Parts: sequence; structure tokens; C-alpha cells
Amino acid sequence: MKRAQVALSILLSVALLSVFGCTQPPQQAADGTAKSANMQLAEGSAINSILKAGKLRVGMEPGYMPFEMQDKQSKVVGFDVDMAKEMAASMGVELELVPTAWDGIIGSLLTDKFDIIMSGMTVTQGRNLKVNFANPYIVVGQTILIAKKHEGTITSYKDLNDPKYTVTSKLGTTGEQAVKKNIPRANYKSFETEPEAAMEVINGKADAFVYDLPYCAVFFAQKGAGKLAFLDDPFTFEPLGWAVKQGDPDFLNWLNNFLAQAKGDGRYDKIYNKWITGNEWINEVQ
Repeated sequence: MKRAQVALSILLSVALLSVFGCTQPPQQAADGTAKSANMQLAEGSAINSILKAGKLRVGMEPGYMPFEMQDKQSKVVGFDVDMAKEMAASMGVELELVPTAWDGIIGSLLTDKFDIIMSGMTVTQGRNLKVNFANPYIVVGQTILIAKKHEGTITSYKDLNDPKYTVTSKLGTTGEQAVKKNIPRANYKSFETEPEAAMEVINGKADAFVYDLPYCAVFFAQKGAGKLAFLDDPFTFEPLGWAVKQGDPDFLNWLNNFLAQAKGDGRYDKIYNKWITGNEWINEVQ
């Protein structure tokens, strides 16, 4: 009888060991799962695909002075272009610029046409629902170019909030949003490009053009003499940022550290002084 009980105890012990002996404790299993997920997340980062391809693909819409535009040799140049060059050099890869229409630029990022958007894009909560933004690299705001005949009469955006005035901006931009939100009573006309919208005022078909401070400053210097007046005090707060796909913390971390380093070692200031505070480049562009 005792022998039978001993044998039964041994059998039960072996059975329990076979069930539980090879199973990880719950916390250890959870840690292993988290580590595996983190490894998969890191492996899926755009950083890996960029390094493997040996190329950084940057999406932008040339035409937004002074951030990206064509010079007289049809070469794309500007603030964002020079920052992209520094970025690619820091990664040790080549740079490929991918010209893209503004209304499809986020969709093109999400369908892997390029790795990052560097195109003077304002960080908005709506866009942030679709993409992630690195820390802002510059802050701008909406300003106004008005027809010369209105100088002294129109002194702020509030004066334009009247159906008798026609205001223009570019389709799908924060300039357009600013007009609809802050000047809702004005007659609004949207255009595919910035020059078309601004020229509408010069040609006497509109009273005002609303757009980002850097672009308005450059356009005014190029074509505004005797034709336009510049209300250069921004009436909105708009940080610009580089956009990447959601779910890539490693790429965001690298971008934020790159920006901090570039600002700390003087590279950012050199580019800023060339394109934002300087104007020698104006005669080199179309």
C-alpha cells in the first residue's frame, strides 16, 4: 500500500513538472514579449530602410520661398534643401529630393514614396492625426500683402472682414485656414500656387493675399514695389516641422537630436542667415 502511494506521488510530481516546469513565470513572459515588440519596432524604423538603401528620400513641393524653390538652372534650392543635405550627411547617405504636389504630400509619405516631408509644413492638430512631427525647426505666422491703394485704410486682418474685399491664399494651407477662421466675411479665392494667389492682388483682381511671413517678405521684395503694401506683423502662431510616419519613435528621436546638434554647432544658424535673414539668393531664383 505504501509503495503504491509513493508511486502515485512520483507520478503526480512528474505530471505537474511537465505542465509548469517549462513555462516561464508570467512577468518573465511579459518582459520577453515586450522585448520582442521593441525589437520589431526598431527593425521597422525608417532609419533602417534609409541606411540599407544608402539614400534619404525627402518629399517637398518646390515653390515655397525661401524654403524650397527652383533657381535659374531649375535646381531645387532653399532652407529645407540645405537642412536636408546636412541631415543626409549626418546619416552618411545620399540625398534624393522628391518633388510632390502639396495636396498629395501626406498621402505620398504614407504610401512610402519618400521617408520624410521637409516642405515648410505647419504643425497642426489635424495633420498630427495622420503623421508625427519632429520638434519645430522654425516658427512663422500669417501676414498680409494688400493692394497699394489700401495702404493706410487696411491696417490689420480685421479690416478685411467685409464682403467688399476679395482675399486670396493657397489651397489647402494654413493661410487658407486663417482666412476662413479670422476673415470669414471676406470674399475668398483659393489658388493652386502661392505666386498665382499673390499676383491676383498685383493684377487688381483681389485686395489682399494672406500667407506665411517668409514668403510674403520675399514676394514683396521681388515684385511689390509701388504695387503692394506689406502688413508684416503675423496674426497667427505657426511652428513648422518635419513630418514622418506614425509609429516610428526611433526616427523621431534621431531627428530631434539632429536638430539640437545642428542648432548647437552653428550649422542651423548658417543656413538660417543665408535663407531667412539674407537676401543675396533672391537674384538666383526664378
